[in-house]
Amino acid sequence: MHIWTEVARTGISAGDEIILLRKNDLYEIRYNGMELMCSSCHQSEDFLAEKALRLLGRPARKVLIGGLGLGYTLRMVLNFLDDDAQVVVSEIVPEIVHWNRHYFGHLAGNPLDDPRVEVRVEDVRHTLDNGREAYDVVLMDTDNGPEHLVRTENGDIYRECGIRAVERALTPGGIAAFWSSELSPAFEKRLDALPWTWRCDSVPLSGGRVDAFHHVYLASRDAANLHYPRVVGASTAMTMMSERNAGASLPRPPEDGSRLLRVRRA
Repeated sequence: MHIWTEVARTGISAGDEIILLRKNDLYEIRYNGMELMCSSCHQSEDFLAEKALRLLGRPARKVLIGGLGLGYTLRMVLNFLDDDAQVVVSEIVPEIVHWNRHYFGHLAGNPLDDPRVEVRVEDVRHTLDNGREAYDVVLMDTDNGPEHLVRTENGDIYRECGIRAVERALTPGGIAAFWSSELSPAFEKRLDALPWTWRCDSVPLSGGRVDAFHHVYLASRDAANLHYPRVVGASTAMTMMSERNAGASLPRPPEDGSRLLRVRRA
């Protein structure tokens, strides 16, 4: 029988404690004793990045990720970007960046080593405030989403002020995506208050109960962005244009096991 063993720990100014644990090849990060993320379950983080980039409808030139975590969201973004694109990752805890470089980065293919990546050790709200219309895609992979926060300060990200900051940081036609461990009617009401279209997709957790899901909220001023088919990158776009010119039908994205729960149009 294998048990979790402590690899490293750190504290932050508010008195909170973050612990990195390992069991065989698995890694887990706990925040004040609560599981924040685990390498055995990252399907919804992959979905967060892939769905937004597929729906964008053009090659993304610059992407912002709020929260580094175990690096899976970043890895998926890099898989879809061209060589001259850029990803900005805002991570408020420097030790998580250090742990990614020295302990578990290999699990996601060492994404921080990619020259397209810029890591900013700062609150993502600061990054948003200094990036008006700078990002084609903004991925908020922060805390547990709008519900059951482990760090109360992160609540502002999911309030009206934070949502509007995300909206201002998007380029015209850009897409925002918010990861959430649970559905949030309160967050949905705040999304309703803005002049954009949003949708919520639920992603099943592998190995869990049949009713166990994480959720991804996607929002854009361009309602057409939230429907398939879309292009995902320059090389894919060229292929799809060639097929269109040849009279071929556009391919649909592969089945990902998710289910669309609801759509709200501006």
